[in-house]
Amino acid sequence: MVEQDWLSERFTEHRGHLHAVAYRMLGSPGEAEDAVQETWLRVSRADTGQVENLAGWLTTIVARVCLNMLEARRARREDSAGALPPEPDTPHPRIHPADRADPEDEALLADSVGIALMVVLDSLTPAERLAFVLHDVFAVSFGEIGAILDRSPAATRQLASRARRRVQNAADASAAARSAKREIIEAFLTASRSGDFAALLELLDPDAVALEIRGAHAVAAFFAGRAQAARLALVDGVPAAVWWHRGRPKAVITFAISDGKISTITIDTDPHRLHDLDIVLLHPGNEERL
Repeated sequence: MVEQDWLSERFTEHRGHLHAVAYRMLGSPGEAEDAVQETWLRVSRADTGQVENLAGWLTTIVARVCLNMLEARRARREDSAGALPPEPDTPHPRIHPADRADPEDEALLADSVGIALMVVLDSLTPAERLAFVLHDVFAVSFGEIGAILDRSPAATRQLASRARRRVQNAADASAAARSAKREIIEAFLTASRSGDFAALLELLDPDAVALEIRGAHAVAAFFAGRAQAARLALVDGVPAAVWWHRGRPKAVITFAISDGKISTITIDTDPHRLHDLDIVLLHPGNEERL
């Protein structure tokens, strides 16, 4: 009983880390919690007498649980949508230095995983996802990951490399889209402040909607001469505008872009929602996090 209490206390200490691993692997808070619960069931029945590195052992167990869940999810998708085309027989060439990210690059890539990995989540195989997440995000060695996957460290490294390239491509595409959206919003704010009706009309989709206003001409007329206090910002990482008054955000203006035109403008003034947003004001050459 004393040993079980000790194990429960140690598990609780590592629970946050285990949930983070599971969430990165599964992309769902609910499934991550299920994985952590299943991990505890396995741990509580295991013999821990020979365990030297408890944190590493727990990470291995939750990773195996997540791998099983990912494979089951993939099987369900195949059953419901028909068998997926067979994966090509990918050769396993020697890994060249160009395929290896240096520690700084890997850290930068890991920072983008919250957005980029979700974009490519379903395109990664369970093994690729596990190798990438455990190595690039949680610094687990390829030897340890290989033991989970029953593959050699070199083969595991190749899995992570393939996944990393897909995530990097998604991150680059996401960054390009954010940059284009930022330029459109910045141009809209400039035209709005100066009352440039023609410029506003050029930026708006013909069927644009803002508040209860419909149609590009009506929306342009409404915003012409306004937005004097609106500032370009990142809101939860997405380009938007923030109406600033007496040092506080009073409204967040978000923009939906379709084919390079603004299709919908939404204004949120709820103080409770605004309080929970991560707002970074954008200035030429720098940012100001609030």
